[in-house]
Amino acid sequence: MFRLTALLTAAVVFLSVLSAQQSQTTQKPSSPYAAIPVDAAKQPNPVKSTPESLARAKKWWTIDCAMCHGANGDGKGELAKDMKIQIADFTNPDSLKDRTDGEIFYLIKNGYQDMPPEGARVKTEENWDLVNYVRSLAKPKANAEQSGQSSKN
Repeated sequence: MFRLTALLTAAVVFLSVLSAQQSQTTQKPSSPYAAIPVDAAKQPNPVKSTPESLARAKKWWTIDCAMCHGANGDGKGELAKDMKIQIADFTNPDSLKDRTDGEIFYLIKNGYQDMPPEGARVKTEENWDLVNYVRSLAKPKANAEQSGQSSKN
């Protein structure tokens, strides 16, 4: 009986230590994007958001992104509807307010969940153009509220 008790105690201690070590290395992310390397998240966007940058990005958006994210970035593209997946509404300024350009770049390049990666298909500068484009889709709330108020007057 003593041997069985000692063996069970040793097994419980072993599993507790193993579980503690595992939780230190595989803690649940604080956000869905927590797996983005810090260096990538801190990377500044070297491409200015110009009409040319946005025009280049709109071509890629139309080819690769609109089918899920919607033509205007509202997350209601036809493929997203067919797959019954929820996608962020980039027309809402709050959807990316806590995201750095580096994080957005990383997600475009490497993909995220059901979103396939652009990888090497898109040149680095074009990927930054896409970051600019995604940012340009947000409609400032103040302007929307003001235009709504002015139409009521």
